[in-house]
Amino acid sequence: MSQYNKYPKDLGFWMPAEWETHERCWMMWPTGLDLDRYPDTHRMRAGYAAAANAISQFEKVTLIANASDADECRDLVSDNVDIYNLTIDDSWCRDTGPTFITNGKILGGVDWTFNNYGELLGPDYLNDREVAKHVIRESSAKYYDAPIILEGGAIHTDGRGTLMITEDVLLDPNRNPGLDKKEAERILSNYLGVDNFIWLIAALEYDDTGGHIDNLACFTPGNVIIALNEEDSSDSNYQKLKENLDRLKYAKDISGKSYELVTIDQPSRDMFLNERLPMSYINFYIANDGIVLPVFDDDKDHDAIEKIQNVFKNKSIVTVPGRPITEGGGCVHCITQQQPFI
Repeated sequence: MSQYNKYPKDLGFWMPAEWETHERCWMMWPTGLDLDRYPDTHRMRAGYAAAANAISQFEKVTLIANASDADECRDLVSDNVDIYNLTIDDSWCRDTGPTFITNGKILGGVDWTFNNYGELLGPDYLNDREVAKHVIRESSAKYYDAPIILEGGAIHTDGRGTLMITEDVLLDPNRNPGLDKKEAERILSNYLGVDNFIWLIAALEYDDTGGHIDNLACFTPGNVIIALNEEDSSDSNYQKLKENLDRLKYAKDISGKSYELVTIDQPSRDMFLNERLPMSYINFYIANDGIVLPVFDDDKDHDAIEKIQNVFKNKSIVTVPGRPITEGGGCVHCITQQQPFI
């Protein structure tokens, strides 16, 4: 194959911002596969159902479920949610589903290799490696097989050529041994149509992903970045969150313009199975005309709602309980994947 038109970027593809119009939202139904990590599957499923039902107020939702779970899924989600039967192992659609791209005329889907977040990939996760292929085919998108191990929750774009990522995930030797920043940026540029990069670091204690960006910071319209913060210097996340804020203060967009930075304090420390929960208000889903935001029955909930509403003035905020999802290791953004409207 010739170098020309080998990569999505050569055909004018780019990764659109998440606030662009969606055709639908894809999700995956919790399977109950790992009862040591997720001992209360019903509680977790109730959390996913709440998120799916909230998103379905604003756009189509397609929920992938094992055939054996389809009846319970149907009982918990609204009639607005479609169920798509497929054999799956786990429920993190952001990470095992495709990253959608577009050239303005057709839809494309990037299939990153999945190895269970740098852990040893056993047979329990082999079905999830195939999810992106199924979703891309079902979406009638052009298929692109990327040559690196990555998850969708590790990347975020402003839709204008800038990508946020963390060093700890993409350069993880258990994911991409020997990969350096220069080569990583070349690959991401070719597959996502981005040329400007903001590198942050993993910051949350006991984050099973090793440091996904969607717990830490996100782009929003108007050249604004929302970022997680902690004011208590004795908190175990304090120093690394401050390091990320320092990096973001000096970050520039593709044209060299600084971003406006809005900080939101992380929820108060909470524990599950003897580990701190990686709770974050940044882990929300941007839907058509709405924001589906996790809250934690915490004193900081109100401030998070207020600040996010101030950024997304033209969208309605719907809150859902965040803890039942976060007990599984992620939150609303982690369990969703938007399909752009073409």
